[in-house]
Amino acid sequence: MEPQLENGSSAMDLRGKVALVTGASRGIGRAIALALAQAGADVAVNFKSKELEANSLVGRIGVLHQRAVSIRADVSREEDVARLVRETVDALGPIDILVNNAGIAHPVDLHTMQVADWDNTMAQNLRSAFLVSQAVLPGMRSRQWGRLLFLGSVAAQVGGVIGPDYAASKAGLVGLMHYYASHLAKEGITANLLAPARVETDMVMGTLAASVHQIPVGRLGSVDEVATMAVAVLGNGYLTGQSIHINGGWYPTS
Repeated sequence: MEPQLENGSSAMDLRGKVALVTGASRGIGRAIALALAQAGADVAVNFKSKELEANSLVGRIGVLHQRAVSIRADVSREEDVARLVRETVDALGPIDILVNNAGIAHPVDLHTMQVADWDNTMAQNLRSAFLVSQAVLPGMRSRQWGRLLFLGSVAAQVGGVIGPDYAASKAGLVGLMHYYASHLAKEGITANLLAPARVETDMVMGTLAASVHQIPVGRLGSVDEVATMAVAVLGNGYLTGQSIHINGGWYPTS
């Protein structure tokens, strides 16, 4: 029997929750936002530049009879984050779920990489997750319920091929997630990380030679497979402090 929440719903039930998904106009973020709506959550679709794509996702969520809003914001900028959270709360209500998905992956050669490349990647991939998490946590802590989910990468463990900046930024997310998990567990707030690899997205197809010979299952992953796992993680109140690798067996963990 599943444990029951105070309102009588099961611990796996996300109906009535409000979710904010950063970088949700395409790829994995879009799939997670749609899956959350299918699970009964209302969703704020954050985007930086892909307005048409974000608005089309809002339309799709509306067909599911869930509320949704698209909000432009650069989540590496503190003032944008404050506005993003404020507009989400005004439109949908207090934020229960945060999916830190926004990020960049620009391949760079080790010998030609500049400090500006490093700073930009850290801002978009790591600083952004910290800023948005810090902005939503006061509300979660006051309600004693919340879910934080970070989108990492196998590059945190193996280095990857994109660049040292990318690998370091994703490793930083692991440490950030662990800190939140250990300090917030007693307040009803969980923090976990998904580490997908070789998932068929525009980012992967545009930046990597996406061969499948490294993948034991013999194919690329789909965004829907990642989204399904995201919803399962977000609905599980006993799971916290975990990095979950979705990579077709490329990087097995013990």
